[in-house]
Amino acid sequence: MKRNITLTLIIGLLSLGLSAQQAVKIYNPDADAKKDIASAVAKASAEGKHVFLQIGGNWCPWCVRFHKMVAEDMKLDSLVKANYEVVEVNYSKENNNHEILATLGFPQRFGFPVFVILDGTGKVIHTQDSGYLEQDKGYSQEKLERMFLNWSAFTMKEAAVKYGK
Repeated sequence: MKRNITLTLIIGLLSLGLSAQQAVKIYNPDADAKKDIASAVAKASAEGKHVFLQIGGNWCPWCVRFHKMVAEDMKLDSLVKANYEVVEVNYSKENNNHEILATLGFPQRFGFPVFVILDGTGKVIHTQDSGYLEQDKGYSQEKLERMFLNWSAFTMKEAAVKYGK
């Protein structure tokens, strides 16, 4: 009897863990990435922002950690909202968005998640391997903040003025 209860508890906990993992729906395999990116570029252009492409999948624990950290850290969340239009680009067996990723220079070669920053015209200005932003079992708040600040439209304009473009 005791063994049956233990086995039932283990199965229950495993089921909860699997259903919680499946409940994460950051990326939409049915989304039209090309249309979503074009819309974000138009909005970013009108608002003087850049576009931040978060490329990954719901299957990817590091993608979920990144998304959760940025959403829950008020400073990072504010920084992103003030400077970027964000598009979550799905990469999964259901939809690997191969065509759009080819136009971005195959950023998936760096693993997942991978981040691509576009200017207000849709031009790729930076591709970021997320491995360089990791710290312990998550991400470095300082490194993420630096990335978001360094590639913002405001900072890029300031740099162009400072360095004579």
